[in-house]
Amino acid sequence: MQSAPPVDELSPFYRREGEHYLIEIKLSDLQRLFNSLDPSPFIEKDLNDDAEAYIVEVARELPSRAKLKLVIYLPEAQTAERQDEPAMAVRHYFDYRYQALGRDLRHKLRNGRKSLVVGVVVLFFGIAGYQAVGRFGGDGVWWEILAEGLMIGGWVAMWRPLETFLYDWWPIDQNRKLYNRLRTMVVEIRDTKRSSPVHGGVTPQP
Repeated sequence: MQSAPPVDELSPFYRREGEHYLIEIKLSDLQRLFNSLDPSPFIEKDLNDDAEAYIVEVARELPSRAKLKLVIYLPEAQTAERQDEPAMAVRHYFDYRYQALGRDLRHKLRNGRKSLVVGVVVLFFGIAGYQAVGRFGGDGVWWEILAEGLMIGGWVAMWRPLETFLYDWWPIDQNRKLYNRLRTMVVEIRDTKRSSPVHGGVTPQP
């Protein structure tokens, strides 16, 4: 049996409030924003996967230099308590994700440099072997297959480092920049009845 998503109502419209673009979430309970299985103290709790995915998706669609504000609408009984803790918990989580992506990027580039050294060495010996076979080998088909195999093997060894430095690293770097924006965004708790709640929201199915 699937559990209900943590977000009771999400707005498909991205409004502005002054210089900030709003990411708006309406909840029946603040705890639904966080992973209920996480035993960490409140400030250090992980966000619920669905909540994180929604916040990240909206932030990704907004202009890259836009200032962000996460507005969490709660029933009146919950808005008077722990005003600062939810903001600290959200920013702490996105800071953790930012740091983790930084480690992933460094690990990716470090492995890329190692694979580049290996690839260059293999390519060098592949080209040298190709030339040696062409110069000292015979004219038979097997000598040709050996020479071409050495050359192809040398270039294949360069596939992994080229993939790393041309394609693999920049998606991680883009996500890291996005999480850097999220870890510094403004977070506000508002009373659902007294504030302008989200319009045209979507109610997830249980």
